[in-house]
Amino acid sequence: MKRKMAKFRMMRFGSAAYAWFIYIFLYLPIAIVVLFAFNSSSNNIKFTGFSLQWFGRLAKDSSLLRSFGNTMIIAFTSTLISTVIGTLAAVGMWRYKFKGKGIIDALLYIPVVIPEIVLGISLLSLFSLSHVPMGLVSLIMAHITFSAPFVVFTVRARLFGFDRSIEEASMDLGANRMKTFFSITLPMIFPGVISGALLAFTLSIDDVIISSFTAGPTTTTFPIKVMDLIRSGITPDVNALTVLILLATAILVILTQIGRINKKNNII
Repeated sequence: MKRKMAKFRMMRFGSAAYAWFIYIFLYLPIAIVVLFAFNSSSNNIKFTGFSLQWFGRLAKDSSLLRSFGNTMIIAFTSTLISTVIGTLAAVGMWRYKFKGKGIIDALLYIPVVIPEIVLGISLLSLFSLSHVPMGLVSLIMAHITFSAPFVVFTVRARLFGFDRSIEEASMDLGANRMKTFFSITLPMIFPGVISGALLAFTLSIDDVIISSFTAGPTTTTFPIKVMDLIRSGITPDVNALTVLILLATAILVILTQIGRINKKNNII
């Protein structure tokens, strides 16, 4: 009995140590970025003291704020459009059978599996031939291209196992297809839609390679700006902006968890 208890304690200790190692491995780089946002020196190698000067410097850095604003505009616009397109495509391919459905289904995987540099070159060639102005318009179109398939896959996964008899019951009670979709189908697949939208938003904010090909000479996004700063050295005002982004993300996650807990308590 004592041996079993000792073995059980060792397994618990090993599991806890492994979990702590994973968390440290994941969050230590983020902690270092947060730490150097409050560094009194512009050197990102050695922490010399605590200071809030870089948050004030950030407010005056118009180029960095402009690039972040471009990133937010592109991310929100492309996410909204790709979510609508991806949701309608997923529902349509799930509900209807038509010729070429298998081909279209296979083609959806191309933007996902091909290297980003290939997709970036392809979109650059397409925009050049189509005379699409290089800037926010081309960036939004490019981000919709690689984000929409992820929304399709996420929403379609939610549709697996969906009971179509619920839609039939709604239409038997007098609702047309449009009302049935917005009143029955969409609320039931809404978690998948939100998941796809969040995935598209994350991919858009994080993209560097495709954006560098389709941005044009006058438009810069936040990831491209950071990549350009690496050549001369990243100043702590970039870390300060990163801290604000992390803070906004943490607040959003906390509010989401509070909403889930309140909804669960109301159900109970």
